Amino acid sequence: MMAIVYSCLSFPNFISCPIVNMAVKNISPRPCNLLGTIPYLSQKREFPLLAVASTCCPQIYEDHSESELRALGVTFSGVGDSCVVRMALENGSAANLMLPSGLITSFKAQMWHGGTTEVLHTLVSERENGGAVIQGGLSLALGCENNAGVSWSPNAWALHQVNGTPQESIQVELISRNEQVNAQVKHIITLRRDLLTSEILVSNSSTSSLHISGSLICHLTVSTPDATYAIGLEGSDFFIRPPLVSNFSIIPPDLKGNDRDPRKSWAFNKLFSKLNARAWNAEDVVETLPRDIKEELEGEEDDNYKHLTEKSSRIYTNAPRNLTIMDRGRRNSVTVRRNGFEELYIFSPGSEHEWYNKYSFICISHAALLESIILNAQTEWRGGLQLWNPNS
Repeated sequence: MMAIVYSCLSFPNFISCPIVNMAVKNISPRPCNLLGTIPYLSQKREFPLLAVASTCCPQIYEDHSESELRALGVTFSGVGDSCVVRMALENGSAANLMLPSGLITSFKAQMWHGGTTEVLHTLVSERENGGAVIQGGLSLALGCENNAGVSWSPNAWALHQVNGTPQESIQVELISRNEQVNAQVKHIITLRRDLLTSEILVSNSSTSSLHISGSLICHLTVSTPDATYAIGLEGSDFFIRPPLVSNFSIIPPDLKGNDRDPRKSWAFNKLFSKLNARAWNAEDVVETLPRDIKEELEGEEDDNYKHLTEKSSRIYTNAPRNLTIMDRGRRNSVTVRRNGFEELYIFSPGSEHEWYNKYSFICISHAALLESIILNAQTEWRGGLQLWNPNS
């Protein structure tokens, strides 16, 4: 059996905000389906569009009144300094996202029994100086770099457009721009009766190419990894890598770089210390590693019904576009569909934790981590992730 190495992988070029500190004062992070269910966040207030018109919703405020947006199935509320945008269909399916961070904190899908179930896993805790720390959910950790070495990560979003009807589907479009690299990213979130789609459109308006690295990161809630299976991975090549760290990643403390083998620590430091994604070919670096370490870092998946009970952090190549995550504990399944991205990242915190607790999740990411995406001048690139609930 392969030995699995753990460390933490961060992207300094991509992340402009510090990694969230999970240390809290007398309060432990806990799972949260709706932000308002946490006691110290329960005092939600109505968030007038006028209050956010100059920052998060300038175009929306110009084009629509608050009553018109409610008729489209979209409402606004405030939590701290953030604006929460809620999309709700008449059949009961709903999704929440936060501005300006762009974090999708909730996707409630309708079930066959008439109720709804929460698909995303989100943790909310309190900072020592007050305010909320929110992790998990569905987020974008993307980095762009031009030929001059100027890099940018879209992590401050404005609400650009709202379309749809509460009877069929609702679409919310976020936008982020950077003049230095002449790039624009649109994040388009679409809620339908049985699915949620997160799609990104990167536009390169410069005269040189852009190199795009990063991922769409989705935390799926499960009863426990011990009862969870990934269906359809057989035959996919995998590379064992450290857990992916972003602004909203959930990483248990026991997986934060406690490896005792100095050779393996050296291997990961060498693999992931370079900041220039354009000059870094991960496979070339792997070839320089000691043979026994190299053999532990890669392989081919031989299980089409992969049990996720063990701690695992892998990047899959040539993986299927559709992957089903089955949770026997919740008697539920979710199909994750990939578009544009060529790599699939799967992280399981393992089953050493309590059932239905803050570490009862599986992280699925559609990614460009081993190899960046090259976007030529005056062109666009589109990628996305879709969560389909087959249980309605």
